[in-house]
Amino acid sequence: MAGAVIIGAGPGIGRSVAHRFAKEGLPITLLARRPATLEPLAAELGNVLALTADVTDEASLKAALDTAVREHGVPDVVVYNAAIIQADAPGELSVERHLAAWSVNVVGAITTAAQVAPGMAERGSGTIIVTGGMPEAVPAYTSLSLGKAGVRALVSLLDKEFGTSGVHVATVTVAGPVAKGTPFDPDDIAEHYWRLHTQPRDEWEQEIVHDAS
Repeated sequence: MAGAVIIGAGPGIGRSVAHRFAKEGLPITLLARRPATLEPLAAELGNVLALTADVTDEASLKAALDTAVREHGVPDVVVYNAAIIQADAPGELSVERHLAAWSVNVVGAITTAAQVAPGMAERGSGTIIVTGGMPEAVPAYTSLSLGKAGVRALVSLLDKEFGTSGVHVATVTVAGPVAKGTPFDPDDIAEHYWRLHTQPRDEWEQEIVHDAS
């Protein structure tokens, strides 16, 4: 198995998804911006490839993904879990801060897909899952609402581009704040990622929404 790459591998969903795929025996690559974020999870999991990369830095992100491919081969599954989660009303953020949020929430996912999807398509299999949210736009979270809408559009575009070649592209839309012991427990949410990755091709879903129900 070529393994799983988890981008945005911090506490919460990233940690739970990494554990879920490791449980199935997949080699794990963890990507995060800071070593301090990676080290606790890498210590928990044991034998993993832990790489630092800034998703807003195209060269940094591509270099990390190339390293993952050299070490484990073209990934079986890539999870893009990076996001800037902040409260901001319409007109509150500067252009610079809006672009910074968009770069993390959407553009990093585009860079990731462009780097890994062609190899998956050539092989004829692979899964790309993006962590979504904000199933309905919320004015108090404008940049996040815009970013998560962008994620849905991106998943649709990537499915049209690579789906016929065997690449399953999907989003797990989380409709609430993630916390252990709540209806939005990250361990429960992680099960959606595994289910998407293992779905037969004729049953592929493009989006799973995890809500309080």
